[in-house]
Amino acid sequence: MTAILYIVATPIGNLEDMTYRAVRILGEVDLIAAEDTRHSLKLLNHFGISKPLTSYFDHNKQFKGERILNALRQGKSVALISDAGTPCLSDPGYQLVRDAVADHIPVIAIPGACAAVAALSASGLPTDRFTFAGFPPSRQGKRRSFLKEMAILPGTLVLYEAPHRMEETLADIREVLGERRIVVARELTKMFEEILRGNVSEVMGSISQGKVRGEFVILVAPGEITLQETEPLDGVLLRLMGDGGLSIKDAARKAADITGVSRNEAYGEALKLRNNGDL
Repeated sequence: MTAILYIVATPIGNLEDMTYRAVRILGEVDLIAAEDTRHSLKLLNHFGISKPLTSYFDHNKQFKGERILNALRQGKSVALISDAGTPCLSDPGYQLVRDAVADHIPVIAIPGACAAVAALSASGLPTDRFTFAGFPPSRQGKRRSFLKEMAILPGTLVLYEAPHRMEETLADIREVLGERRIVVARELTKMFEEILRGNVSEVMGSISQGKVRGEFVILVAPGEITLQETEPLDGVLLRLMGDGGLSIKDAARKAADITGVSRNEAYGEALKLRNNGDL
């Protein structure tokens, strides 16, 4: 194999969800970079894969990332896996992929299990447009600010959450977003898989009855009130270019998607705000 960085999805619980291609690639690469080598070794042993392993996680990604890049520069092939699901989605990997692309090293995705997509597909909520926002902030103030930003986006909102913060996060969702329809998916593909549906208070009632265990995906239905009715275009642009730090072009594109105006109108308003010294 030549120097290629493979991003390999692994099962989120059920080992039968491992793809034939993933097994083949992991058996062919020169090196496997894993979030937790002890955890991944169990998976590799199950499929009879014996390859050199190195750790790659949040606290060593800068140091280990450079070592992995050096291996790729020497012509070796590397597979990146996380503890479960698709790497780079609320898991380490983005920086490694970014740096590999900058070095003109081919990056190939080996698709497979993803908790967010699995939950969305079974949710019964709109799937034509959705926002995956990963884990909300752990502190209440920042979490509520985060949810206020999410409130203005169209489509279904998809979040991950740790079990010990579920009740607090659901309470904040109700406070900030109101009694929307939500779906909470727990332990997807595993023996005790469970999907709870209802408004926020109804699901909170189930969650508080001793079910705060396992890995959770929270899906929030779109709000009935659009941002165009609650926040003017100039306000959206000021927030995106100010706090959001987006360029005029990117802010105009996002503001157009949010408010429903044309991109030309949003771009013209953004230029006016900049020229008037509002930014």
